[in-house]
Amino acid sequence: MSDYDFVVLGGGSAGYAAARTAIECGLKTAVIEGGKDVGGLCILRGCMPSKTLIESANRYTTLRRATEFGLSAKEIEFDTKAIIARKRKLIAEFADYRREQLETGKFTFIRGNASFIDSNTLRIHTLNGDESTITTKSALIATGSSVSTPEIPGLKDAGFITSDDVLEMEQLPKSVIVLGSGPVGLELAHYLNTFDVEVTILQRGAHILSGTDPEIAEVVETAFREHGAKVHTGTRLVRVEKEGSLKRVVFEKEGKEHTVTAEEIFLALGRTPNVARLDLSAAGVKTEHGHVTTSETQQTSVPTIFAAGDVCGPYEIVHIAIQQGEIAARNAARVIQKKSEPLEKSDYRLKLYVVFTDPEVAVVGLSEAECVKKEIPFVAAKHPFHDHGKSMVMGEIAGFVKLIAHKKTGEILGGGVVGPHASDLIHEVVVAMGLHATVSQLALIPHYHPL
Repeated sequence: MSDYDFVVLGGGSAGYAAARTAIECGLKTAVIEGGKDVGGLCILRGCMPSKTLIESANRYTTLRRATEFGLSAKEIEFDTKAIIARKRKLIAEFADYRREQLETGKFTFIRGNASFIDSNTLRIHTLNGDESTITTKSALIATGSSVSTPEIPGLKDAGFITSDDVLEMEQLPKSVIVLGSGPVGLELAHYLNTFDVEVTILQRGAHILSGTDPEIAEVVETAFREHGAKVHTGTRLVRVEKEGSLKRVVFEKEGKEHTVTAEEIFLALGRTPNVARLDLSAAGVKTEHGHVTTSETQQTSVPTIFAAGDVCGPYEIVHIAIQQGEIAARNAARVIQKKSEPLEKSDYRLKLYVVFTDPEVAVVGLSEAECVKKEIPFVAAKHPFHDHGKSMVMGEIAGFVKLIAHKKTGEILGGGVVGPHASDLIHEVVVAMGLHATVSQLALIPHYHPL
């Protein structure tokens, strides 16, 4: 007889959501978390701390624009130590609440690191040094990810900082070279640039935010340049060198070598799934390019072992990780209880993606490029914020709203917003898509002027 019905490896957002759901399904459940702190990436080193710093940056920008609105705000200053102190206080509260949820849940909470002995047996090394084994009928791998460190000549010798470091900096450097231009790199570049750090962004692809609508990326790229940052796209990193107390990055662009020098290098070239210590091969769990391979049901190559979140992808977004964890738990219940009903499948039709830069970016559903790839007939239309009453009143006229619809049925397939309150406005499109609305139906919904 197994010790548990369902064991979750990882106490982050996906893991907690799965454990809570598993209990609701009547499964005897355990959660194993080996991190020094409890809460997962989103709470500890991702969404919440980064948005806290960005909120300070945005408020500072508002104060600096006071005269534009007929106001006077003299002697505007910022205190990085105070900003970080506020962040630490908020994150401690969030983390304490999550730890309380884990410790007082109706499941067993184990502080330690687990590895597979076989598909139904786990070896646990607790944080206090003990070792034990437990058995389970099913399991969920939700161990998250860590910052990737690519092999760039000279990078390790010169030294670099990561997003974890930026989130703790009480004193900012005078200049930073950002390697990469995904959401993490750009959000923290926005924070640093706002507080007078000289920022240079190096991007390998043709535009920043690779995979995003090029028109949307262009608006953000233009804004960074207008705010004083330097942006180089279409580059290839050659090497990193030390120059006294400074660091130099040599990169190639259009067949020529260029150099840029700064006090710090901010490495923002993605993350790697945390699977190294799990001994997945002992359980028969397959991986591909470092990610745990899963089906639409969140099952791995072993039907009783599931995965959710960054460890499997395909999207490193917290609300998707939560959905995956919940689906995995319900499917685990169906599998081990041998229910006849079909397993649930993860549906990414409403995949939502937000980047908290200035201006903000938010997209949902299919892009034009994805429609072309899938051979879906579509039409697209956009409306600029510089022709919209409320954005003009706000003094935020950069960007636009775009909708993508099926050419024959008119059903909304996707949408994007780059501009003021994009992270809020996108939910109108999400709700419409959730109801399979057409563009004509959405157009009939009244909105209060000048909303």
